[in-house]
Amino acid sequence: MTTPDSAHAAASHSAQPAPSPAFGRFRLLRLLGKSAQTLVWLATDPHDDGDRLLVMPRAQVIERDRLQRHLESARMAMRVTHPGLAGAVEVGEHDRWPYTVYERGDSSTLIELTGAQGLPPLDVARWSMQVLDGLAFAHEAGLAHRDIQAAMVCVDGNGRARLIGLQAAATADAALAAGHSVAALQAQRRAAERDVLAFGLVLHYALTGQHPLEQHDTAATIALLPPQGRDIVRLPWTTARPIPEALRAIANRATDRQQRQRYHSARTLARALEGWIRAEEAADGGPLALLIDRLRSNGTLPSLPGAARRAARLALMERERTIELAEVVLQDPALSFELLRSVNTAEVRGAVIAGSGPVLTMRRAIAMVGLDGVRRAALSLRDWPGPLGAAAAAQLETAIGRAQRAARIAQLLRRPGYDAEVVYLVALLQNLGRLVTCYHFPDEAAQIARLMQPATAEQPGLAEEPGMSEEGASQAVLGVDIEALGSAVARHWGLDESVLHMIRRFGLDAGVRTIETDDDMLRATGSCANEVVDALGMPPRHVGAALQRTAQRYGRALGLTLRDLQLAAQGESLHEGDGSEAAPSDRHVA
Repeated sequence: MTTPDSAHAAASHSAQPAPSPAFGRFRLLRLLGKSAQTLVWLATDPHDDGDRLLVMPRAQVIERDRLQRHLESARMAMRVTHPGLAGAVEVGEHDRWPYTVYERGDSSTLIELTGAQGLPPLDVARWSMQVLDGLAFAHEAGLAHRDIQAAMVCVDGNGRARLIGLQAAATADAALAAGHSVAALQAQRRAAERDVLAFGLVLHYALTGQHPLEQHDTAATIALLPPQGRDIVRLPWTTARPIPEALRAIANRATDRQQRQRYHSARTLARALEGWIRAEEAADGGPLALLIDRLRSNGTLPSLPGAARRAARLALMERERTIELAEVVLQDPALSFELLRSVNTAEVRGAVIAGSGPVLTMRRAIAMVGLDGVRRAALSLRDWPGPLGAAAAAQLETAIGRAQRAARIAQLLRRPGYDAEVVYLVALLQNLGRLVTCYHFPDEAAQIARLMQPATAEQPGLAEEPGMSEEGASQAVLGVDIEALGSAVARHWGLDESVLHMIRRFGLDAGVRTIETDDDMLRATGSCANEVVDALGMPPRHVGAALQRTAQRYGRALGLTLRDLQLAAQGESLHEGDGSEAAPSDRHVA
């Protein structure tokens, strides 16, 4: 008997073109893809116009009961409809070969579309997001695919992507047949996570044009990855088409060697791709598109408990109390940020001080808006914790505490002559991206924090697995760098390029050379202080080495030693004297 698999083999080895083999009423034109489990055929149906896609198992299902379960499972899966899932037009069997039929239309599979150079990254991300949305919908309905391959992702002429094969592959195994038992739910979760890993391999193939580990079957590749194997799948640094760093981080996380670092649901991978796509496509500069709606509805941050009320009361005092009022405002980042936002619009600066630069002190902001303006700003803030739940509020409170501690340490590390308030605000603003992420994307912020944590060694004597960098983790979760989100918000407020430069921390892999300008001095001081706080947040056994690295990075540029950093961390003043050194430019002078 000629089988669908043997028909392909016979046609491939014949010197003369062979007639299309028959499968029931269908004519099999070309094998589009195969795995250890399934075959994907391009076929025609003489009873209908247009080509069809047939998905069937590699082997006949001899047992009648098993065949019946397969068909029942496939027909049940037909009820799950989503734009990212191709709807089956027929489920049937021929000579104990179950099959599922899909319309071909003008679509092509990724196998047909992908050349040796891969596909354009933005197109791949769009298609992937559509398919992942459908896959997440199926998982939430209790169905897993179990055999995702590049040949099962179809893209039509309108850029609409769909996943085929759900109805063919979602067969009822022993655990699922048990119903809603604990074993069934665990099996479903494992199958869903395996689907996401398999799709990560498809994403890798579409971007590079090369099958990971030279395996055409995603199941064969998965068998080579931890914990079963020891191989690693990461995008090569050199590809025919440049791959943006944020998208690279997303793709690499999808196939990470550490299971805990991978995406555990199709929904989280889809959201990361959506964030990257929106950042790439936004006409207003990118990352702000992720935040603009939430900024309008919830503000930048909620006011800390009691801080806004204290500032509102102080605003009723005499004008001579401006310095005291500024000190109170600085205790609440939400109010500080709101005043910076309100006074740094072009309209306000132009109306109050023609041709003035950005406002970077609370004293000047208060002078511009007046005491009534401070009161209005304080009363406009959302009360703590805004829309956040208890866990997310605790996460944000911790992040605010770390940012404030870094700002205070920056004041202690500053060189003589630099305005303590400016130094404080620059160091605080270097945390703007982290704070707005905790407030507006709390679930994603928690994911980023988990990805950054080192993993304990699986066996005694082995080195612990390092966590991701903050940049890599935020790109893998949000699709953009947290620093970019902070810069986008600051640009939205009206802060100019010099301030955007100051509030971006030095990368950990970048050397800190000799400081030549005031802006660079402020940036380096804030960055150093933030790294000190990051070091102090590490496990105790790592704190000393991390502080030493920070001292080595900034010591020459800022004239600091490890002892200086330790004293600053303890809250002791480092710079004594009357500030007789040459003062910097006026806008940074106390």
